[in-house]
Amino acid sequence: MSELEGAKYHPVNHGPPITIPDPPARPTWAGAVIKDQSLWFKCGYGPLKLKLNPVVTIMSVVIIVAFILWCVLESAHALVSFNTAKTWITMTFTWLYVGSQDVWALVIIAIYFSKYGNMKLGQDDEVPEYNDATWFCMLYACGIGVGLFFFGVAEPIWHYAYPNRYNADKYMPDNEVAQHAINLTLFHWGIHGWVVYAMVAILLGFLTFRKGMPMTMKSCFYPLIGNRIYGWLGDAIDIFSILTTLFGVCTSLGLGTMQVNKGLNFLNPDIEVGTKNQVIIIWAITALATTSVLTGIGMGIRRLSEICFSLGMVIMMMVLFLDDTWYLLNLFCQSLGYYFQWIIQLGFHCDAFELSTKSYGARDRGREFDDGEGDGPAGWMDAWTIFYWGWWISWSPFVGMFIAKISRGRTIREFINGTMTAPVMYSFLWLVIFGGAGIRTERLAAGQGLCCTSWNSTVLNWDPVTFAVQTTSWSVSKTGLKVCNGVDESAACGTCEWNLVEAFVTAQDEPPTLRGVVDYISENQRWLGKYKSETDRSFARLSCMPSEEMWFANISTYGDMGPFLCITSLVALILYFVTSSDSGSLVIDIMSANGDQDPPALQRVFWALIEGGTATALLVAGGSDSLKALQTASVAAGLPYTIILCFVCVSTWRALAMEAGDLNPYGPDFAVSLVDPFSQMRPKLWLGVIKNAFLTPFTLYRTMKTHKMGAMIPAIASAICWAGWIIIMILEIVYLTNPTIKLNGIYSLAWVLYLGFVTVVTAARVNIRNHYGIHGNPIEDFFAVLFMYPSVMVQLELVSENGGLAPLMPDNRNPQISEFTNGKNHEAAV
Repeated sequence: MSELEGAKYHPVNHGPPITIPDPPARPTWAGAVIKDQSLWFKCGYGPLKLKLNPVVTIMSVVIIVAFILWCVLESAHALVSFNTAKTWITMTFTWLYVGSQDVWALVIIAIYFSKYGNMKLGQDDEVPEYNDATWFCMLYACGIGVGLFFFGVAEPIWHYAYPNRYNADKYMPDNEVAQHAINLTLFHWGIHGWVVYAMVAILLGFLTFRKGMPMTMKSCFYPLIGNRIYGWLGDAIDIFSILTTLFGVCTSLGLGTMQVNKGLNFLNPDIEVGTKNQVIIIWAITALATTSVLTGIGMGIRRLSEICFSLGMVIMMMVLFLDDTWYLLNLFCQSLGYYFQWIIQLGFHCDAFELSTKSYGARDRGREFDDGEGDGPAGWMDAWTIFYWGWWISWSPFVGMFIAKISRGRTIREFINGTMTAPVMYSFLWLVIFGGAGIRTERLAAGQGLCCTSWNSTVLNWDPVTFAVQTTSWSVSKTGLKVCNGVDESAACGTCEWNLVEAFVTAQDEPPTLRGVVDYISENQRWLGKYKSETDRSFARLSCMPSEEMWFANISTYGDMGPFLCITSLVALILYFVTSSDSGSLVIDIMSANGDQDPPALQRVFWALIEGGTATALLVAGGSDSLKALQTASVAAGLPYTIILCFVCVSTWRALAMEAGDLNPYGPDFAVSLVDPFSQMRPKLWLGVIKNAFLTPFTLYRTMKTHKMGAMIPAIASAICWAGWIIIMILEIVYLTNPTIKLNGIYSLAWVLYLGFVTVVTAARVNIRNHYGIHGNPIEDFFAVLFMYPSVMVQLELVSENGGLAPLMPDNRNPQISEFTNGKNHEAAV
């Protein structure tokens, strides 16, 4: 019993009772507001005012201009380069894309069911800014509205009619193939996609509205590296986020413009599909988006979202009632079951065998097919799942930030409910209705004898003289009609084309001439094989069409309602593009203005015009190749952003734990962060990194010896592993320059030794960290050493000098890194 307690209860003490104070509460983040230390440039007055981060803005514009010039001037080369990069990413990092999505989903589930779910994205007394209906409309319009119009019919048809690993078995029932097509589509638009947006939005909403931090992507790293975000590292993160957002919005604007142009041409053939009309469409959308972004979220984006959602509901419900309603309801119920049955398998599947090698010798093992005939195509994963995951991830800064901005005042659990259930279920309903209707349309058209044709445009465009010379020996026969793929005998028309020609020949009163057959095909090739006739579109063979035409072809099969649905779809599609464009412009402007949520109007107009100008330049100079190159680049950008989002997961959990008091934000920490040698102008740290890149064993020995831990064995083991790694990698370089030397594969031993080195240094860091009570875990230690072992050794080296820890204030607060507006300081453990 302490003296204080004895004084309270000792019988000879007749004085007043002594009140024993409660033990001090565990330090938390609660109530702290973090001071913004961003670089600012401010000038002008009124509507001409500027308020921005000069480094982020100028560098973003320079990189955008340089990148666009490359895509415009070397569009074919750029497309090939980025396709090569994306293919390499698929072959090398499919496991990372697929596995990380599953980990993020588990993190979201853990947060949802934890006590952290009760925390608000804002102060405890705040209420949501928008009602649930408006909030959902904006979620949907910003996140997925445009994509569902483009892929709502096209993706199920692609999975149904073209090869993939789910329909590779030629004996699989066609109904099962159709169900797999719907299931794959739901997988690509389901939980795994929305979890990316939700993770970014939770952390940004929490830090912005509860801790007072700027709404930029660099803020996501504050719980990990503290005030170091207010430097070149934070600016680099924001620049990269601006680039991926702008490129994503621009490619959607450009490619979506092609779909709008196709829809207008579908309704009126006099409206040509061409660059001139597409440029007009781009600037019409840009003008509307600029007007909307100037009015802000409360009026422009909010009202547009509500209109878009309402139009989408009208179209979807009309199709539900116009089509086979009971079939679509059965399919929706059935598809939900398939989705939840297959979600684990699909969520972890990487096409490992397909990406490795063909199944040679399968027939020897009793299989029906050999050499990969019964397997899915090796390029399917790259074209679909990796494309989608890269696309969702590259859009995460844009959509995540926008969702965070409109979610203030909601609890984290309420937010997860809203983003992971309602949009996902609504998307499923949309995809099942339009995808199921598309598959049914495809089957009915096939039943009518419609088929995909392949006419040779060269032959069809021959002038009369050339035609007469080239076709001297041709006859109106199956082997003589060479207007399909070429002019040689092997390119004669197939069954599909010949059936259409025979139908024409049979309908003639007089024996047809070859010229008459060719003229018939030339005049009708726009619809021939895809529809019953030029005027009768009650049946449509969707698999014969480009993706941008499938939507309009499908809804045109609904008789007298077809034109109304096409017009309504065009209006909704244009408004969805406007919503995506103006919200993208606003988010980019917010990031370039250090998270200012109400940036000056002039800057909003600037970024809106940049988007329109970029899309126009790409479309005019390079056509679809330029846009596809930019799109592929943004998808490839999903790889580095995958790493960023993994840090966002750790940062989110750490921020919530510090707010709840489960993690002491002011506890002991290393004197320097892992990023300090790269973010601070301190020559001592630079020299330390250079030295420890080569002399790690010596630093490890001195550190372990200083702390009276076993030093000799770790130092010798790390020296052997490190030296072996270096020597063998040198030998690998020698082998690459002279393949006659028998050292093929020796690099594998080098990387085994490197992992041994990493393991030894990780064990040392774990021991030192535990000795001083520094927060962390062995997994973080391992990855820190794996990728940044020189910085880790700088940390350990400083620990052996003067204690090497960040000094603590008397109230246990760390003054090294972050400054609060109330004058007290803070740093999160790294």
